[in-house]
Amino acid sequence: MMKRVTMAFMGVLITGICVGVFRFAALGTDPFTILVTGIGNLTRLSYGNAFIIVTGILLLGVVILDRHYIGIATLFNLVGIGYIADFTLQALQTMIVDDSLWIRIGILAADLILLCFASSLYFTANLGVSAYDAAALILTDKTKIPFRLCRISTDVLCVIIGCIFQAKVGVGTLMTAFFMGPIIQWFNTYVSEPFLYGKDRNKSLEIG
Repeated sequence: MMKRVTMAFMGVLITGICVGVFRFAALGTDPFTILVTGIGNLTRLSYGNAFIIVTGILLLGVVILDRHYIGIATLFNLVGIGYIADFTLQALQTMIVDDSLWIRIGILAADLILLCFASSLYFTANLGVSAYDAAALILTDKTKIPFRLCRISTDVLCVIIGCIFQAKVGVGTLMTAFFMGPIIQWFNTYVSEPFLYGKDRNKSLEIG
């Protein structure tokens, strides 16, 4: 359990840092960040405060519809990611003077790898999911529509709402859409699961 809690905490911490880096690169972010950014633009709230509000509303829906998706990682996500992202963005704006396109593209590519590592830690820990992740899972449970279609639907909705309120969609959005899944799976297989279960892969498969 200590390993799981550590993995969940580190996954959320690194995810918050990665979101801040995505925002600094200004080349597009993941769909949920686009939604939160758009709500922040509308309400004039900081990203951290907008994240708490949007995630809190979604979490309330999860509590009502299917609370078994909630765990300690859900709470880490709620209170941590938004403010960590704000701090990271401010730090990068102070430290990095050269924000040319090629610098931002390089930062974006490295950040994608780090985000996949963080996501792998967080998912493998299996101590609850974010309210946004739970939304697609619950939609799948209630409608029997395949998860990938439910997730695409929620992602598209986030992007549409974010764009309405002037959040930026770009190459980073496409990168997260097409590359995160395979890279996360690689980290699951070669990093996160061996760390949690040791070298006993049979035990890993039985528990999974």
